Amino acid sequence: METGEGLQRRMKVALPAEQIEAELDKRLKELARTARLSGFRPGKVPLQVLRRRYQDQLRHEIIGDLVPSVFAEAITQESLNMAGRPTIEPLVSPADGQYGFTAVFEVFPEIELADLAGRTVRRPQVEVTDADVDEVVQRLREQRKTWQAVERPAQAKDRVVVDYQGQIDGADFDSGKGSDVPVELGSGRLMAGFEEGLVGAGAGEERDLELTFPEDHPNSLLQGKTARFAVTVKEVSEPVLPEVDEAFVQSFGIAEGGVEKLYRDVRENLERERRQRTAARVKSEVMDVLMETHSVALPEALLRDEIQSLKKQAAEGLQGAGKIELPDELFEDAARRRVTLGLILREIVQRREIQVDADRVRAAVEDLAASYESPEEVIRYYYADPKRLAAIESQVMEDQVVDALLASLTVEEVPMSFHELASAQAEA
Repeated sequence: METGEGLQRRMKVALPAEQIEAELDKRLKELARTARLSGFRPGKVPLQVLRRRYQDQLRHEIIGDLVPSVFAEAITQESLNMAGRPTIEPLVSPADGQYGFTAVFEVFPEIELADLAGRTVRRPQVEVTDADVDEVVQRLREQRKTWQAVERPAQAKDRVVVDYQGQIDGADFDSGKGSDVPVELGSGRLMAGFEEGLVGAGAGEERDLELTFPEDHPNSLLQGKTARFAVTVKEVSEPVLPEVDEAFVQSFGIAEGGVEKLYRDVRENLERERRQRTAARVKSEVMDVLMETHSVALPEALLRDEIQSLKKQAAEGLQGAGKIELPDELFEDAARRRVTLGLILREIVQRREIQVDADRVRAAVEDLAASYESPEEVIRYYYADPKRLAAIESQVMEDQVVDALLASLTVEEVPMSFHELASAQAEA
């Protein structure tokens, strides 16, 4: 065993030559029964001919079969806690009767857990109010709004239907033309200045808008360019919000209970969100304390794996944006934090012998399922596959660690509104 730089270890392992040669003879004899070579009848190829032709290949296969079990035994014998996958370098010299391999790998660091006494974390104290419930119901009304044509000039929140033709330096450009395009004023869906430039326009009115594309526009040919848009307003409509009545309630799949049931469901959803956001806020603060109070040497293998995992997640989120090769450096800080916290939490779990609480796992699954139309189906979905349930168990284990650490920390209760809690979480 050799200690390399940092957490790297280099282990040289000898394999039993007699066992390898005996297995080689066995496999050659098995091969001889069915071997076909030019100039020989099937199954009659001399053993020495097969040995000259196949012994190197068979030795390679035999050693490959032996390495995993022998390496695992050596790791156990040396009481090593390996992090990541090893690199295996075969050491084979049949002439000298020597067989073995060198394994290069990293081990988990030894972590000295810090004393957290005197450290403070903040816990939001939030109450879901009637105003919070009313705000959600108002958003639901917005989702079901219809449009009614009006004769007056357009104002914020109205919808206009327009034709437009854009030009850059007097020439038309791709994507610069549209017909019968609905534009909701104030939605922010179009380039800066377009929606604002149509406020006050009436049906049949023409407007000339001079606008500049942003420097980070997806089309590189348009980045930073100034364009002139000739816009014709064809229709102006104002939003009409539905009344909160039985028909409105039923449009959300609430068959019984009416308006009262809608308000009750909204409040329950907000309470659930309050609990989740509060717990997430506290967990984030506890993790910050752990990062501030611990210095941990990171296995490079784990860091590389985490970077690749984050890159994969980002790529999946960018589907439809074309093939974008994101640099590793973009994810290094986040990966370093996640690996560091993972190692610290792992040490805490082992030291305190924390076992995942099955009741809390069940409660977490039920809480997750409550926001779906068929909660029982969602619960069965998670419990039908141990891999799916493992993700919930991991979250619950983190929550249990946080609860255990809070006993050592000073918790400051911070009053805030639901809106402040949601906004802070979104920014984080």
